[in-house]
Amino acid sequence: MIKKNIKLGISTCPNDTFMFHALIKGIIETKYNFITELSDIEELNKAAALKKYDITKISFSAFFNLMDDYVLLKSGAALGRGCGPIIVAREKSDFDKFHESRIAIPGINTTAALLAGLYGGNDLNFVSMPFYEIMESVKNKKTDFGVIIHEGRFTYKNYGLVSCIDLGQWWEESFNLPIPLGGIAAKRSLGKNLIKNIEKKLSESIAHAFEKPEDSKSFIKEYAQEMEEKVIARHIGLYVNKFSLNLEEEGQRAVETLFSNAFKDNIIKKKSEGIFI
Repeated sequence: MIKKNIKLGISTCPNDTFMFHALIKGIIETKYNFITELSDIEELNKAAALKKYDITKISFSAFFNLMDDYVLLKSGAALGRGCGPIIVAREKSDFDKFHESRIAIPGINTTAALLAGLYGGNDLNFVSMPFYEIMESVKNKKTDFGVIIHEGRFTYKNYGLVSCIDLGQWWEESFNLPIPLGGIAAKRSLGKNLIKNIEKKLSESIAHAFEKPEDSKSFIKEYAQEMEEKVIARHIGLYVNKFSLNLEEEGQRAVETLFSNAFKDNIIKKKSEGIFI
């Protein structure tokens, strides 16, 4: 049987390589040949705007502007509690000057930037850069604040930085919902049946990762920005959870709440229907 080629884009972060390993390596049997590229999340957001991939990891902020072309899978999401972006600085007292300062973000299309805008207003002075450069930028006074994501929440103290605001905690206290960060989007043109099948196979890949975590270790290390095993394990433990297997009602409500608040605050300009297939 000739397998259908599917262009797949995922991030280099341990949560993605952990979840997708069994799918990409053929441990989970499918009808598809996944042509896979791994990249920084903001590069994936930009690629989605160009419709480069059939299936792609995407920040929810970017996805909300691309819903005419993409639909969100209910498996593979990065969503949970105690895992949101953190605003860091060299000194906590500096936060008084937040609105007049240079704020490093991991990309203008990222959910981290969206959350910072929801918290502080949409007239902030953002400076976009790869997420792994943010802490050095703040430490070396190239920027005043950084909105850090991924394993940065475990390592920012190593750079002499302090936490000013935990945006995930702010979100959870404001809305009593888990924080939605990113998900897996599929081109609507693939059709409902194919999309639902890939959604199911991805869930099986994640279940395999939970059952046999040793299988994906070398694959994860090949791409991880932070190579220390302890940090990788904490990263996966924080960002891969029951919502990754299936968003279910609470997870879907969190995504819908993020969208409605971003639209209300005029951060997302266009309102489309049908987040999920």
